[in-house]
Amino acid sequence: MAPASPSRRGRNKRSAAKEGTPRRSRRRASAYADGGSQQLTSTPTHRAAYSDTRQWLLERHGAICAYCAQRTDIGEITLDHVTPRRGLTAYDRRDNLVLCCKRCNGGKADKPILAFLIADRKRAATLLRYGTHLSPMLVDLARQIAGPEAAALAERLADPDYPYSD
Repeated sequence: MAPASPSRRGRNKRSAAKEGTPRRSRRRASAYADGGSQQLTSTPTHRAAYSDTRQWLLERHGAICAYCAQRTDIGEITLDHVTPRRGLTAYDRRDNLVLCCKRCNGGKADKPILAFLIADRKRAATLLRYGTHLSPMLVDLARQIAGPEAAALAERLADPDYPYSD
């Protein structure tokens, strides 16, 4: 009887049996793998797109915090994930990102958006004004917290044809 070849030493019976079968890739199939144009609610944001998203929001609203409406220096304004990124359900898409001053970004940290908005309901009204691009669920949550009067005012102020500034 011939001794086992060095290449087979240390292998168990299971791996030896699989030797003839092709290995499957562990990568998941992408939702866009078929070339379809299915898109959720906004453009996915990847590392290179953060600067594009930031620039898009600056052009749209200026360097204004979406939570406190403070005008901030362009170099000091940050991007904030409305739904915190720390959890497994966090989104890195435009419909979850807003411009935010460093004070609000630090104060919000990893708090759920519900807790952050309820702590100061004016934030919800401001978010309605500067977060019209957010996902419908986030906009609806902010509308419910702000109340009908604040929501109506935020809609008027967000309208580019509204003749009065705040």
